[in-house]
Amino acid sequence: MVVASRAGRPHVADTVSTTASTSRPRILIVQNCPVTPAGVVGQVAAARADVTTIFPHRGDPLPRGTGGIDGLVILGGPMHAGDDATYPAFPALLALIRRCHAQGKPVFGICLGAQLIARAFGKSVYPYGSVEVGYPPVQLTDAAASDRLLAGLASEQRIMQMHEDSFDLPDGAVLLMRNDTCANQAFRLGAATYGFQFHLEVTEADARNFPRDCWAALQRHFGDTAEAEEARVIAEVERHFAEGETFCRTVTARWLDLVEESRAERRRRAA
Repeated sequence: MVVASRAGRPHVADTVSTTASTSRPRILIVQNCPVTPAGVVGQVAAARADVTTIFPHRGDPLPRGTGGIDGLVILGGPMHAGDDATYPAFPALLALIRRCHAQGKPVFGICLGAQLIARAFGKSVYPYGSVEVGYPPVQLTDAAASDRLLAGLASEQRIMQMHEDSFDLPDGAVLLMRNDTCANQAFRLGAATYGFQFHLEVTEADARNFPRDCWAALQRHFGDTAEAEEARVIAEVERHFAEGETFCRTVTARWLDLVEESRAERRRRAA
């Protein structure tokens, strides 16, 4: 696949933070596609952290080290996580994921981002045979009850989906959310590396635009009924967006707690 484009979407270089503070954590957001920005995740993060967004597939360099990173967010996109030929930044991104994880710096992967985390730790990413789009039910597993990000949340959630691929869980990962379409919907690896298959980050406008942004995928899978599927998705946005946004704001805030805690611990050790 190729990176989608949408008229009016600013180039990522226009939104990169150029200031930093010693009192706020530093979050690096890796944007893979123009139509999948950080959305609500970015809004929550910007209120508590210095956020820098880079777009490696448009030439923004990935950092070689992690010295300026307290937390790493990897966003979604229509590309396949194993397509290094078309997206040669992927190997460097996989290495950055592994470095952040090894150093205890929290990682937050969304859709393609979750798939890239799985690949970074040696697992396969593959088409699962259909496209999951809209707001199907997703269930929390028993392990989620004691997870820092998910504890106390409703056992069933409705969150925006748009993907054709799935992945195998990394060794040692804890499955946190699932459904009958794609079993691996959310996982934690170690204490603070998280992957979410669904698009929890979407704004309402982005959720409404997803079917047209990914129109080629809908036509491949639904053919003449693609427009009916688009109408179904937009109706589900109207019913479930608020629930998905609440989930996103809660989970992102809790992940930022982990970022702040791990940063404080590193500073304590260095003192």
